[in-house]
Amino acid sequence: MIHQTPCVSGQRYLMLEPLSNLPLNLFSEFSMEGIAEDANEIYMEVNPDDLLRALKTAQTAKSVKIKLTKKFSPCLSLDVELPSRTGHSRTITHDIPVIVMPRRQWEEYSEPTLPDFDATICMPPLKVIRTVAERMKNLGSYLELSANQSGEMRLRVESEQVTVSTHFRNLENPDLDNADSQNSQRDPTDLVGARVDIRKFIHFLSGQQLNPAKIICSIVDNRVMHFFLLHEDLSIQYSMPIIFT
Repeated sequence: MIHQTPCVSGQRYLMLEPLSNLPLNLFSEFSMEGIAEDANEIYMEVNPDDLLRALKTAQTAKSVKIKLTKKFSPCLSLDVELPSRTGHSRTITHDIPVIVMPRRQWEEYSEPTLPDFDATICMPPLKVIRTVAERMKNLGSYLELSANQSGEMRLRVESEQVTVSTHFRNLENPDLDNADSQNSQRDPTDLVGARVDIRKFIHFLSGQQLNPAKIICSIVDNRVMHFFLLHEDLSIQYSMPIIFT
């Protein structure tokens, strides 16, 4: 599976996991060899804009082959086979420069350890949340997102003149390994939440072109707001900066 996440240099990196972890329906054929049997992985940095431009030519492709090659520098080479009106296919090759990361730096790209969450809830569709947040942004600079373990979520904005809140009920509370063991002692109807910059929250909602099948919001009261965006074989995690009160 391929993960994409920010790196220290401000670009993005792709991580190829061991072949045994690859879903069988992701590639019709694949061959991969890491640096050792116990480290069958390849870490590399790649500019996502370069990768996107190359993939746009593959929208009508008959086949796409991705290879890690070494030409003028290490490259992620995409061989795109395109159909033609004459019946003869033609192949376009895109060589995308990458930086192969040495093993001593792999720990810098490890997935961060998640805290024990106080509440975890499946959010309503992004379009609904975005519409509500857009209407609230003119009322205040900060948005409070709260949820409980009884399927309730609340969006609230307040100012000196007014306080406005929107409630969502009958939402799903999924089980996560990071659920706080103290939740069994907490009243499931108690709301926990955190404040965020409302414009950054809207920017996060507007930037998700993935159209995820499910969005999970996990909260540590007044400390952490973490999102899981799930779509088929792809999972993206995002932590929202918190405004401490």
